Amino acid sequence: MQLHKLRERAIRLFFLLCGLISIFILLGIFYTLLNNSIPALREVGITGFFTTGLWRPTAFGAPQFSTLNLILGTFMVGTGALVIAVPLGVACAAYLAEVASSREREIFKPIIEILAGIPSVVLGFFGLVVLAPLIARIFNIPSGINAMNGAVLVGIMALPTVVSLAEDAITAVPQEYRHASLALGATRWQTIRNVTIPAALSGIIAASMLGMGRAIGETMTVLMATGNALAMPGSFLDPVRTLSANIAIEMGEVPRGSLHFHSLFMVGLILFLITFFINMLADIIFERYRRRA
Repeated sequence: MQLHKLRERAIRLFFLLCGLISIFILLGIFYTLLNNSIPALREVGITGFFTTGLWRPTAFGAPQFSTLNLILGTFMVGTGALVIAVPLGVACAAYLAEVASSREREIFKPIIEILAGIPSVVLGFFGLVVLAPLIARIFNIPSGINAMNGAVLVGIMALPTVVSLAEDAITAVPQEYRHASLALGATRWQTIRNVTIPAALSGIIAASMLGMGRAIGETMTVLMATGNALAMPGSFLDPVRTLSANIAIEMGEVPRGSLHFHSLFMVGLILFLITFFINMLADIIFERYRRRA
């Protein structure tokens, strides 16, 4: 008995240490980004990163460090990816949870999860070779390397996250809801549309937000497929540059310790805070849904 209690305490301590290590790593990343951003904040000012203008850190005489165009490009790709991933993801999750047989579920679930393992550079190459010429032909534009191209590719990458979490939310809906709807004469489709999905809406929203967090943090695919133009985009058919792509493009060539160097850490800090708050909000929504269910 004493050995059993000792083993339980050791397991509890192990999991506590794992959680603390995760928190310390997160705080360490935040401290590193903030500490290296302070020189840029002192010289440029917080307003300098959010005023109208462009990101021109090497402009002669008057460098500019506005991140508004980068933030806009990031959210264009992220929201565009959600427009693609959420309807498809919720439909796939509803099919897997409510319609598919156990045999179909065993076949389709691994196929969907394989999407999460496809390297981002492979998807980026697919966007360059296949999707970009297709977009150019459909919309009659010179180049299909734009925000729409990146949104479609990132939407494909976010799809497994949305499907997995949305399926869990739909499966967690009590069976009594379905039985009551069917007993009142509703069809299976009417039950899914009017009862099951509304009851799982909080979990679906959390899944969508986590998918957006996945989309906003993507680097290699958007680096290859969005055009990386610093101009302020006017539509999804314009090339854009995201926050993550901007860091990947410039960090390797910038002089260490320069204002440009520390400004890139500020860009990283902005991206970190955006993804952190999106994931934290999604976790709060999902936890409230779990307790209510």
